[in-house]
Amino acid sequence: MKCALFATLIGAASAFAPANTARPAAGAAKMAAIDEAFGVSIETGNKCPPLGRWILEDAQPEATKWFQNAEIKHGRIAMVATIGFMVQKFGVHFPLYLGPTGSNCFSPESDTAWLLSSTTGTTFSDIARAAPLDAIQMVPAAGWLQIFFAAGWFECIAYHRQWNQEGRVPGDYGYDPLGFTKREGGFESEELKSLRLKEIKNGRVAMMTIAAWVSNEMIPGALPVWHP
Repeated sequence: MKCALFATLIGAASAFAPANTARPAAGAAKMAAIDEAFGVSIETGNKCPPLGRWILEDAQPEATKWFQNAEIKHGRIAMVATIGFMVQKFGVHFPLYLGPTGSNCFSPESDTAWLLSSTTGTTFSDIARAAPLDAIQMVPAAGWLQIFFAAGWFECIAYHRQWNQEGRVPGDYGYDPLGFTKREGGFESEELKSLRLKEIKNGRVAMMTIAAWVSNEMIPGALPVWHP
């Protein structure tokens, strides 16, 4: 009886013992660090969106950097894809032929068309006349092999420069032919920070844009607003 009473008293006393706040405090500090990550801005109230917080809840700092790199890469690809989609859709083409062949920016016709694939007989002029998604399907397997090889080569270089060379910010892969990063202060200068944030925001818009355009191309009417 005494043992039971003692156990009851111990249980009651433990209810008033101070809770262990170390873990919640560490979690709050981690969430605050996520909110301060570069790329979080006024559009989301200067806080990481709920889905991003859930994904990064138990992530290490290296994982946050990985996601930042992934977002920047996808944004850059989406911006190029958006321009390419508009060029193809509007019928504006880059002339590939020299001499008076008839090919120009607004006419893909040519007296002597260059073959893109001798197996299928597809020419560059055929690609220029096609709709955006049809043009993608007309690229031969050898063309896709070259694209994947070039993309893989770039990824190897990007991985080496991001993870094997210390001190690089996400998106810095050492390729800067126009010298944007050569200005005073480098990546930490206020001007370059502003440009980096603008790139991220434009990339986000481009990702949503190309997804909407492709959806409407595959399912007409899926995007109920103006589109090319």
